[in-house]
Amino acid sequence: MLEEYEFILSLKLMEFEIRQITAYTKAFPQCYTMLKNKLDGLSDFIHKEENSQNWQLCQSNREVQELARTVREASIHALRVLEKYQAGHNQKDEIQLSKYIDLLSISVQSEMQCLHLDEESKVLFIGSGAFPLTVLTIAEETGAEVVGQDLDKEAVELAEQASAMSEAASRVTFTHQPLKELGYAKEATQIIVASHVENKHEVLEELRQLANSQAKILIRYGNGLKSLFNYTWPEENHLPGWTQRSGSSATQLYDTIILEKALQMKGV
Repeated sequence: MLEEYEFILSLKLMEFEIRQITAYTKAFPQCYTMLKNKLDGLSDFIHKEENSQNWQLCQSNREVQELARTVREASIHALRVLEKYQAGHNQKDEIQLSKYIDLLSISVQSEMQCLHLDEESKVLFIGSGAFPLTVLTIAEETGAEVVGQDLDKEAVELAEQASAMSEAASRVTFTHQPLKELGYAKEATQIIVASHVENKHEVLEELRQLANSQAKILIRYGNGLKSLFNYTWPEENHLPGWTQRSGSSATQLYDTIILEKALQMKGV
């Protein structure tokens, strides 16, 4: 029982500190390093075995469920703030070398292999954010054409600014167009949905109408403790019309699932 209360308290403190430090960055730019360190601390918290055990014991507790939601909202907002700062300053400093960025870089490498990306690929990244690490890594290392889509216009503008000096700048594009208005969605051979996109089922329903029949769709998500930093995906999610298989989760930053449209049986 004591462990349960300690776990609840740690979640409350985590949320409070993330929200407070995020607010402080508006007045003191030096606080961005504090924010980076706090998000790195959250990554460590998620991967600690003791916390995984406590989660298994407490996950049915309604207070823990609500705290997980509020920590997630605080951490995702904080990461967006941090990404905008990094993209706007366009400099290689300690923020870029954060543990989160290191783990994300490794995850992208794994995803490129799972999706078999090459120079013939046309990739759409939904929820690309302000700091275009995924977009640029794919374009630079595979030669693929990549479009990053995000509904946040400021994030799109900052991503364009951050990618302007990249060797792959001519192969990447960013847009804040709604998915249903984006013609590229029909051309894409591979589609990635960011873990920080909340309405994944709505996105998938739009892709059901838009994506071509051969497209592979990789969805990033986080359940359990990983839900403190990622939006979730229902376990054993039944999706009529789709085949699905687990992707790689080598870095434990988030999990992935790969979807493809199921072949329709022809009448005889």
